[in-house]
Amino acid sequence: MRIFLAGGSGVIGSGLIPVLAAAGHDITATTRRAENIDYLRERGARPVVIDVYDAPQLTAAVKDAAPDLVLHELTDLSDFDTDANARLRRAGTANLVAAAQAADVGRMMVQSIAWAYEEGSTPAVEDDPIQAGSALEVMEDLVCRMPHATVLRYGMLYGPGTWYAPGARMANAVTAGLIPATPAITSFVHIYDVIAATVQAIDWPDGAYNIVDDEPAPATEWLPEYAAGLGAPAPTIADLPEGAPRGRGASNAKARAVGWEPAYPTWREGFPRV
Repeated sequence: MRIFLAGGSGVIGSGLIPVLAAAGHDITATTRRAENIDYLRERGARPVVIDVYDAPQLTAAVKDAAPDLVLHELTDLSDFDTDANARLRRAGTANLVAAAQAADVGRMMVQSIAWAYEEGSTPAVEDDPIQAGSALEVMEDLVCRMPHATVLRYGMLYGPGTWYAPGARMANAVTAGLIPATPAITSFVHIYDVIAATVQAIDWPDGAYNIVDDEPAPATEWLPEYAAGLGAPAPTIADLPEGAPRGRGASNAKARAVGWEPAYPTWREGFPRV
């Protein structure tokens, strides 16, 4: 299969390339930076430098690649800028969908998240509403205009190359004692399981899938274990501020029903250990 991977140099995209190549897929992978060209080529992709906001350039690149599938793994969080990431989800996705339509591509898969569901007392399933009016809702709605669309709602990523890896952003904040353990609930997923699920999802029916582990948990449970695994001080315990969202876990039953089995079914098995 010919695949146009938008976002080839990110933690998910760069992990996907060698696995997709080993499976026999032909991959064109995008990057915003020319210095990533050799890196993408060495991993097994045909690199192309693209600014997703340059619609004519993007359309030409997609047409040239003539893909069977556009795989949307674009994010803009390198500077921890949530506004930039929201813009990418809205305007960047609109450009990518328009480019795919202009190139007569039949299918798109997109990276979404599993913590944007409306509040609820049970783990969220894919038919539950996500936050109305959010950039995430706009992104998913745009992708679902394609003839065939797969939405992968990843849990909070951890593992090598993520913010939760030793020495990375979250690990450093926990080591410094800056993150309190609150009742807020998180669904995690190991980066290796994300890559495996994304490759497998090429053969899944259209639709949305939660890609999360089996054990949503409040920070009062997972954060002390994460800190201990880093060799960091135990976190302080704190209540959530008045009106703050309590979070909501997500169910992976739908993904499991089509054959996905996470190698790390719980964060308890995947968190770092000193």
